[in-house]
Amino acid sequence: MAEKSKILIIGGTGYIGKFIVEASTKVGHPTFLLVRERKVSDPGKAKLIESFEGSGVTLLYGDIYDHESLLRAIKQVDIVISTVGTQQLADQVRIIEAIKEAGNVKTEEARELDCDNKMVGFQRFLPSEFGMDADRVRAVEPAASIFRIKAKIRRAIEAEGIPYTYISSNAFAGHFLPNLMQENATVPPRDKVVILGDGNSKAVFVQEDDIAMYTIKAAEDPRTLNKILYIRPPSNVLSFNEIVSLWERKIGKTLVKSYVPEDQLLQIIQEAPIPWNFILSFYHPMLVKGEASNFKIEACFPVEASELYPEVKYTTVDAYLHQFV
Repeated sequence: MAEKSKILIIGGTGYIGKFIVEASTKVGHPTFLLVRERKVSDPGKAKLIESFEGSGVTLLYGDIYDHESLLRAIKQVDIVISTVGTQQLADQVRIIEAIKEAGNVKTEEARELDCDNKMVGFQRFLPSEFGMDADRVRAVEPAASIFRIKAKIRRAIEAEGIPYTYISSNAFAGHFLPNLMQENATVPPRDKVVILGDGNSKAVFVQEDDIAMYTIKAAEDPRTLNKILYIRPPSNVLSFNEIVSLWERKIGKTLVKSYVPEDQLLQIIQEAPIPWNFILSFYHPMLVKGEASNFKIEACFPVEASELYPEVKYTTVDAYLHQFV
């Protein structure tokens, strides 16, 4: 049996990061978390970090702005997964530099020389993406800048010859479904609903712990090496109209629908205050343009998670919405 790869997670106390940490320990990987010392005593994070330690996570003190601590952490592991937030995306160049300096990146040729089924040396870097494919999406500002940064990080990884997997997880169910993307709402609507565009474009919604499990499974899978993993479970590829219909059936009521044409939405994005303009600029390519699902995943192209890992019983949008009834 091959030994489980050692995984370092950077940004593991953040929104998607905590799910990645939990999935890594659940699968049985020796899991390391790069964390600032002050986070351990932060009342908002202390309980989470304590739960990580209870699951066997090894804390490594440091951050991406402390090169020596970052370098020490990377030298201890086989795989690095970054889940840093939007403000730190561009700073992932520091992780790339540290991976190269660590000097344990293993080439494909060296991998083939292994005869004991044990991986030696650095195996993979998974940068923080967890959304739509940065090389495909056509977004307006301010979202466009975020996708450009993600694409730039991809090019930097490739230029350095670092093994990678890019995770295109599409929409976090926990961000988009609890209020059906209604402004200032905390629960799904029961009277009226605002629909962007005509509501017919297909988007993809995935529960966060499913995203995490697919990510961990892909992290050391040779089939995902130097590829994009698209998380596109077939039951979760739905138009907004279809999601509204699901919700209406659950509550036994028809909602009053208001549609926002694309040109009007683009005007609203330009005029809306932060953070609503930011949110809407992500909704536009996802809900109006359908850019998460308007292309085929070819056999020789990137790969689709639910096909690679049928053993993961993902939560459907239908099942997810049921908790709000």
